[in-house]
Amino acid sequence: MKFLHTGDLHLGKTLNEFSLLADQEFFLEQIITMAKENAVDAVILAGDIYDRSIPSTDAVLLLDRFLVALTSAKIKVLMISGNHDSAERVSFAGNILEKQGLFIAGSLEDFTECKKPKCVRLEDAYGEVAFVLLPFIRPATVGAQTSREAVQLLLEGMELPCERKVLVTHFFVTDGDRLPELSDSETSVHVGGLDQVEAALFADFDYTALGHIHKPQQIGSKPVYYAGTPMKYSFSEVHQTKSIQLITMEEKGKVTVQKIPFKLHHDLRKIKGKLEELISPEIVAAGNNQDFLQVMLTDEEELIDPMGTLRSVYPNVCQIFYEKNEMTGTLGEPTLSVRNASILELFEEFYLSVRGSELPRERALLVELLAKEAQELQEGGSL
Repeated sequence: MKFLHTGDLHLGKTLNEFSLLADQEFFLEQIITMAKENAVDAVILAGDIYDRSIPSTDAVLLLDRFLVALTSAKIKVLMISGNHDSAERVSFAGNILEKQGLFIAGSLEDFTECKKPKCVRLEDAYGEVAFVLLPFIRPATVGAQTSREAVQLLLEGMELPCERKVLVTHFFVTDGDRLPELSDSETSVHVGGLDQVEAALFADFDYTALGHIHKPQQIGSKPVYYAGTPMKYSFSEVHQTKSIQLITMEEKGKVTVQKIPFKLHHDLRKIKGKLEELISPEIVAAGNNQDFLQVMLTDEEELIDPMGTLRSVYPNVCQIFYEKNEMTGTLGEPTLSVRNASILELFEEFYLSVRGSELPRERALLVELLAKEAQELQEGGSL
């Protein structure tokens, strides 16, 4: 039995104001190619199929084309919903689609009145393999207080006569006191103890395919893996190598896991330097100017429209920071005390929060002059 494990597609996601649909189509095409080239029996999608519970039309159509391509090639698809998904929307027409080789677990209520995970049995030369599909659920769904209790309750009640078993689920899984490594793009992950599920609960499974965490990683010494996202979704992930898991199962106890790296349509990079240096032809040519960029400017002097200047050569600049602000701790949003403050006082506070230094005396005089002129024009009815 051979299958691919991925998840956290987050179809429809944007990076700052940039749509990522073209990048997502690029990695979906790679998954189709990998599935065919490796002659896999199935592709596992471990939750967070979409980035939001009500996905855009374009995101839905993109997923549709992807699933049609796989099922048309007689490749089974095992898909669960994640915390970003609407379970009902993801599992729509699931019973009909099973005839085409698409098995969807949206919510526990989808399968049985007694609220148990869905089980799909696939067969190979060594016999049957049971794939248990346990989507993301809230503990209260099964009358539990914590995610650990909920998962334990659901798994303990299952009777699986198959010798070889695979679990597909979407939770915050830990190895004792060791937490998984997180990224900035995991906006809905809660690290508190109520959401943690101990990897030891999966000891009976030959492989556990996890979704939820965006960095590819193994949890503990057993074959419990987060496949991670197929592309980088935050600048905290710039040094990560995104990959898909290729799992080969033979007889009981013989499982091999291989990581196949993804190619990126656009990479995420951080660059640093003076504005004039960064837009020079030599620096621009040193990388792909179409990449999504976070820029750290080291200029001390004031710059006029640095974003516009950068985007004239790097069209996908997402963020700009100033090194001088970072050093003085003023990168955050300015907080101004507006009550009973004069225009000059407000401007001085704003200047300090943005520039990290006091407003020069000559500029303070200019602000006072302009403020006085504006007030006189307003009082004279010209504004």
